Amino acid sequence: MIYLELLIGFLEVGLFSFGGGYAAIPLIRDVVLSHGWMDDATLSHMIAVSESTPGPIMVNLATYVGSEKGGILGAFIATTAVVLPAFLFVLIITALLKKFVKNKYFQAVLTGMKPGIIGIIFATGIFMAMQNCFWKIEAGVDAVAIALTLLLGGVYFGSRKVMEKGLTPIQLICISAGIGVLVYGV
Repeated sequence: MIYLELLIGFLEVGLFSFGGGYAAIPLIRDVVLSHGWMDDATLSHMIAVSESTPGPIMVNLATYVGSEKGGILGAFIATTAVVLPAFLFVLIITALLKKFVKNKYFQAVLTGMKPGIIGIIFATGIFMAMQNCFWKIEAGVDAVAIALTLLLGGVYFGSRKVMEKGLTPIQLICISAGIGVLVYGV
């Protein structure tokens, strides 16, 4: 039964996750929590791990959840299910691309979807920041997490002012990991 649940759950994620992996995080969160596959804290940790490992975050999350719930077969099913809709969609769009590119209605759909996708990504960032800084209501505010979040945000945006292209995501992840070891590991 778990394999069928993984298949349906991650097909749903793959079908409705327009805007890429970050826009899919709320949908993945909803599917994972509604099935009881993980709690919110574990999922947040896995988002961080998926972000810092090679590959698309959505595929990494699907593989991890599938592996946790159904072993290697579960990982295969969840990963295949999450990428299959996009794979088929790209095949169809590629075949019809010349016809759609100049279609004003197709362009209107894409233009109309952009603000929604930006909003979803922004809301996910806010949710993750809030969860990082206020992750246990009874524990109160994590001042160190707030300070690090603001510091790293400042480093990211400040580097764009100082350097021509700013820090790459990989450099920022490495800096974050180093700071995490220094602050939380020592």
